[in-house]
Amino acid sequence: MKVILIEENAFYELLEQAVARLESKLIAKQKNWLTPEEAMKVLGIKSTTTLQRYRDEGKIRFSQPSPRIILYDPKSIEEFLESKSHNPF
Repeated sequence: MKVILIEENAFYELLEQAVARLESKLIAKQKNWLTPEEAMKVLGIKSTTTLQRYRDEGKIRFSQPSPRIILYDPKSIEEFLESKSHNPF
């Protein structure tokens, strides 16, 4: 068995860094809107045409703050995926 000794100040600094890293990951997961690339990754698609079709058919919710920027609602994408899930026999 190995024992690692660390100074008290270094321990608390390490602990603060770990907490900050976990908080940043949690904030990133709770994003309100996804970019098209992030939305395609969550949906498991590679085609922007499919993403546009889902948007045009009203299957996923989106926001268009400017003509060239389209953002997607992650909750809407999750609901869409859940609606396509099948229960086991």
